[in-house]
This record gives sequence, C-alpha cells and structure tokens, in this order.
Amino acid sequence: MRVDWAGHDRHAWDAAHAAAAAAWQQDWAYGAAVEAVGGAVRRAVVVDGGVPVALAQFTCRRFGGLVAAGLCTFGPVWLTALDGAGKAAVLAALKRGFPSPRPRLVAVTPDEPWSEDLGTRRLTRVMTGGATVRLDLAPDLDTLRAGLRPKWRNRLVSSEKSELKTARVGVKEKQYRWLLEREDAQRGAKGYRAPPAVLVPAYAAAKGGRDALLIVRADLGRAAAAAMLFVIHGRAATYHLGWSDEAGRKLAAHNLILWNAIKILKDIGVTALDLGGVDTGPGAGIARFKLGTGGDVVIRAGTFI
Repeated sequence: MRVDWAGHDRHAWDAAHAAAAAAWQQDWAYGAAVEAVGGAVRRAVVVDGGVPVALAQFTCRRFGGLVAAGLCTFGPVWLTALDGAGKAAVLAALKRGFPSPRPRLVAVTPDEPWSEDLGTRRLTRVMTGGATVRLDLAPDLDTLRAGLRPKWRNRLVSSEKSELKTARVGVKEKQYRWLLEREDAQRGAKGYRAPPAVLVPAYAAAKGGRDALLIVRADLGRAAAAAMLFVIHGRAATYHLGWSDEAGRKLAAHNLILWNAIKILKDIGVTALDLGGVDTGPGAGIARFKLGTGGDVVIRAGTFI
C-alpha cells in the first residue's frame, strides 16, 4: 500500500468522488475554494496493489506557529469495499505519511456511523460525531412525496396554494450576493458558526458550470420571501444555507423551496441530498423541518487522531 500526495489527476479524482457520492468537503473544487480564500490543502490517493482504494482531502493549518494540523473532514472516500483491517491500514498510512514536519496532528472525521468496520480501533476519538439527515433522491417524485411526514406535506400543500412563486437563481455571484449578505446578518444575530460565506463563490468558480450551486428563491409579489442554497458535488448535494422573512415563514416557503429543489436536483442527476446537521436543542425547529422530509438520520462516529 502506498499514498500518493502529489501528481493527482483532477478528472480522475472528480470521477471517483462522484461515483462514491461523497461529501462536499472531499470534492476537489472544495479544496480549491479553501485555497482561494487563503487556506491550505493536502490531497492523497491511497493505492493498494496498483488499484486506488481511497481518496483523502485534508485542510491544513498551524497552531502557535509550531504544530501542523491536517483534518480530513467526512473522509476518506472509500473507492472499494474494505473491511475494518483494510480501512485501518489506509488510515495508518495516511497518518504515517502526512507531508508536514513534526510536531503534527492528523485527524479524520469519517462520513459514516460507528461500526466494527470503521477502521479506527487504534485511533483515539477526540470528539463525538454530529447527526445529519440524508434523503435518497433515487425514488420517483410520487414515492418521495408519500414519504414526507403528514404535517410537512400539509404545509407544502398550503404553500403550493399560496401566492408564493419559486424561481431558480443564477450562479453568478452578483445574482445571489444578497442571500449571502442576509446569511451573514442572521449568523451574527443568532450567534451560530458556519463556513465563511466567501467560500460559496470560490467553490462555484472552482467547480464551474451552472450545476455547481442550486439556489431557489420564493417571491411574494416582487419581493423575495425566502431562499435556500445547495452545493452540488458529483451525484450528491448538500444544503448549505437558507433565509426567510416573516411572511415566508408564515407561508411555509422553505417547504415549497425544498420540494422544488428536490425536483431540480433529480432532473440534473443528483441521487443523494444531505440536509445537514440536526440539533434537538436550540435548533429543534430546524431539526423537525429536516426530519419531516422522511430522510434518514446518520450519526457520524466522530473525530479521530
């Protein structure tokens, strides 16, 4: 087994990442976006017997000017079926060969729940994993609609009968800058943490094409009442941010937007939608909204060093 830390072919990476329907943070363009906003990235392809078995993209930083740290968020991406021993060998090879001088800290956050085949038995868990909601978009629309929880579906029906009109927003930054500004404002007001808004246009530029992002807006008359932004990475998509005014909330605009986004994502070949983290504390209302789609709750195993 060897780990290649340089000389990667982006097209091969993108194809493997797409086939695995892997996380946004493991998309080549995500790494390019991090670099564009001043971050550092390391990419690894793990090869066993001449066959690539895993991809791993690390974001890197230094602490105190001394300790080099690399974090593989929601990875590695497994390209073939491996048992626990096989995954453990990959993780050991990545830690052993990480291309930064010591002292260093190498961490991975697998995009999967705990199991005997996770491969982390010899690592130390330093943080518990968060929960997310994933929606399988492979079924037809009738099946997906039938899978909505009754209250969620009722709100959708009500919103469909309202005066709200939805539209897909273009992916030029000037076309959705207003949404990023409103996200920044509500982030400051509510005090939650999220990736910097500047990462979105950087990702769109690195990814290229109309299908790098999906932004759907709901209008009431001539004014925007709500909007949601999704990042698209291969055959998967991830909900990134959303905003609604009081009128949009009363008319269940996000139910209408998400349902229309599902239709668009299916049309462009996306088969899996990650709706993001769920928190039953301060974010209980958002959690109920996500769970109302009928998606599956996945509790990730955590962060390991």
